[in-house]
Amino acid sequence: MNRPSYRDRTGATSLPRLTGRAGNVRRLSTAAVAAMLLAGCAAGTPDAAPRSSGPGLSHTPPATTSHPRSSLAPDLSTSATAPAPATTSAAAACTNSTKLAGWSNRRLAMLTIAVPVPETSVSDATSEVSAGAGGVLLFGSKAPADLGSRLTTLKSHVPGRLGLLVMTDEEGGGIQRMANLVGSLPWAAYMGSHWTPAQIQQNVTTVAKKMAAAQVNMDLAPVVDVDGRNEAPSKTNPDGWRSFSGNTAVVSKDGVAYMNGLRAGGVIPVVKHFPGLGGSTYNSDFGPARTLPWSTLQKVAIPPFTAAIKAGAPAIMVSNNVVPGLSTDPASLSPTVIGTELRGKLGFKGLVVTDSLSAKAISAAGFSVPSAAVQALRSGADMVLFDLGGNVGSQTSSIAKAVTDAVTGGRLSRSRLIDAAGHVLAVRHVNLCP
Repeated sequence: MNRPSYRDRTGATSLPRLTGRAGNVRRLSTAAVAAMLLAGCAAGTPDAAPRSSGPGLSHTPPATTSHPRSSLAPDLSTSATAPAPATTSAAAACTNSTKLAGWSNRRLAMLTIAVPVPETSVSDATSEVSAGAGGVLLFGSKAPADLGSRLTTLKSHVPGRLGLLVMTDEEGGGIQRMANLVGSLPWAAYMGSHWTPAQIQQNVTTVAKKMAAAQVNMDLAPVVDVDGRNEAPSKTNPDGWRSFSGNTAVVSKDGVAYMNGLRAGGVIPVVKHFPGLGGSTYNSDFGPARTLPWSTLQKVAIPPFTAAIKAGAPAIMVSNNVVPGLSTDPASLSPTVIGTELRGKLGFKGLVVTDSLSAKAISAAGFSVPSAAVQALRSGADMVLFDLGGNVGSQTSSIAKAVTDAVTGGRLSRSRLIDAAGHVLAVRHVNLCP
């Protein structure tokens, strides 16, 4: 059975007892209480209910029933090697980072993984979600009418009641997963040619509100690649009609409008595909691909991302294309692309998501999905995506093991892993401190 591609395509190739005298007991109890108060927020208590203003946060206690693939049972232990936060002023020192420093490497690793699942059978991801996966990625083309209640049940299995990123590709045109529930949008190229930015924002908000009502809180859109080719996306062209325009200024304005439409409807937008796929030599889902030269991208493709960041973009997806003149690795695995350019020069402080690490461009570069996940995190990515296909539970476990082994072996710093996990929580506005 062919593994579905990360992005839908048109055509055939569619696309975590005291004893003694009473006086002694009283003294011990007082000391114990004092110690507990002093520890304050430094003690990592993953079951404490966080405050969150993010959409779709579940406050249902974690399920206690067992599930298949017991190797993915939640690891709520603290790491023996975790540095203890300063306790001079516990309340003032408490941050998500100090709380995450008390989590095990395994649990931190799980938070950086988005697990693919059919939208018609979201319960398939129960074990992974119970183990602390940071998100799920819905695949399909027709969502069940009761998707919202199914996702609510799935979210009830999240350890510590931290909520869950539920994401999908709802771009418009031929790339829509749940149009039967939320309504349809045209291709971005149509929007760019026929709608004003205000109309784009209004129509997207209408769809986003229905997505949020169905418990889907993240959309892998908008596409802000600049590509004016008048054709459907294909093996040789990942964009085409997915792009608003071949004009940089139009894409900048329409991309921000689409992004704001999602936000107004309660859905987290993921701007993609940095640093721009317009004019690519091939579709990275199917093989090695290159973008236009970096000197060209800086003038033509980067401005829409700059505009989105200035407008408050919460998340950005990085492509799997090699960028000539900037990096010889796929962008999603490049510290130059993510660390130097996106984080450094553009000053992006939000969530960085990879494009699918199941892409042929990744394997052609010599990486398996688990090894690519490690390299992506090392390079500055915060959350890794992969395709629905094969044994998802085994793949998820392999990624988590590769990441934890990399930390133990010194190939991935624990601080970078904590930083990535922190970005996953931040995009949902989760606060671990009481």
